[in-house]
Amino acid sequence: MLVGMHPHQDGPLARLRRGHEDLVLDLLRKHGPLSRAELGQHSGLSRTTLSDIVTELIESGAVVATAPGTAPRKRGRPVEALTLNPSAGQAIGIDFARRAVHVSAVNVAHEVIGSASEPHDTGLPWEERIALAERLVGTLADGALRLGALNAIGVGVVGPVEDPDSGPARPCPSADLPALLRKRFEAPVLVDNNTRLAALAEATWGAAAGGQDVLYLRLSHGVGGGLVVAGSLHRGAYGLSGEFGHIAVESGDGRCSCGATGCLETVASVGAVLAAYRRAGGHADGLAALLGALQAGDPVALRTLEAAGTHIGTVLAAVCNAVGPGVIVLGGELAAAGPPLFEPVERALRAHILPISRDRVDLRPAALGEAGGALGGIALVLRESPLLSHYPARPG
Repeated sequence: MLVGMHPHQDGPLARLRRGHEDLVLDLLRKHGPLSRAELGQHSGLSRTTLSDIVTELIESGAVVATAPGTAPRKRGRPVEALTLNPSAGQAIGIDFARRAVHVSAVNVAHEVIGSASEPHDTGLPWEERIALAERLVGTLADGALRLGALNAIGVGVVGPVEDPDSGPARPCPSADLPALLRKRFEAPVLVDNNTRLAALAEATWGAAAGGQDVLYLRLSHGVGGGLVVAGSLHRGAYGLSGEFGHIAVESGDGRCSCGATGCLETVASVGAVLAAYRRAGGHADGLAALLGALQAGDPVALRTLEAAGTHIGTVLAAVCNAVGPGVIVLGGELAAAGPPLFEPVERALRAHILPISRDRVDLRPAALGEAGGALGGIALVLRESPLLSHYPARPG
């Protein structure tokens, strides 16, 4: 029960006030630190009503006001930020990648507490992957993590994950992953595709922080991505949104893992780029060697990345023309190539995107690295979980 509300107070005015309090708390949970002006813009509440609600939430301990920053506003007055009380609880994110487990923890004020990762063999059974995740979670915050008010875990997995409303997802063939995790952590579990979650993480804490419309593309051993539309993760009707790696590219004729030919993944995945480099006469036993050749100015390596980047930029332009993002984030291992990749991507993007959009879309490198999928699981919990409809009036 929120402060100021007594059991016998259940009239229209009391319900209205509770609704306003819930709205403010919900906005702080989803967006993290906000100024009073930003809260007013998001909530639509009058200045007087918002001031009364915020004052009571601060007095109750549910919300804290941070010290004003050093940067002044236009009129010279420092800005105070409001957040949920960091001690009210933490959320955990787990990313079950193909060859590793990544975990992260964030408190309700959107402060990242820590992250940890450990590689494993691709054939490791799911029960052992979950045990590995539990051990890694135990290393965060000196083992003092608690789910507290949130009481939910966000999980990323490889491959398509159906929307919960369209039926139960079965991301792992050997067991019901959500059920195994609920049993191990004794908490509700939300599951989504890990690359799509990385898009949400980049829009929350990473390269596109604060962005409402974000396109994320991961160039790894596979090619995939995610869309954040109007501040929310876009999944599509069957949980298949973000499969940019399976858009056909001109002159592409390689056989893709999906069974089709000419997909972007056949020319822009790590394996495909290495194979193209070797066919052109280059010598590299892995991505590290190719990146070294790029740094040394190897013309074969540069031409190989030029070709891959051109394909990537052309596909990105087509997607931009369809969905209109404000920010494009490029991540994955291949993005470590830097300018030799980003420059041809940028040129192709500008050449094929609608002229009116050329100066309105920013291309940026991903900022969160391996932690992206796990942090995206937390962002899913903080922003979208229907499980989180109540908050304690006081921390703990």
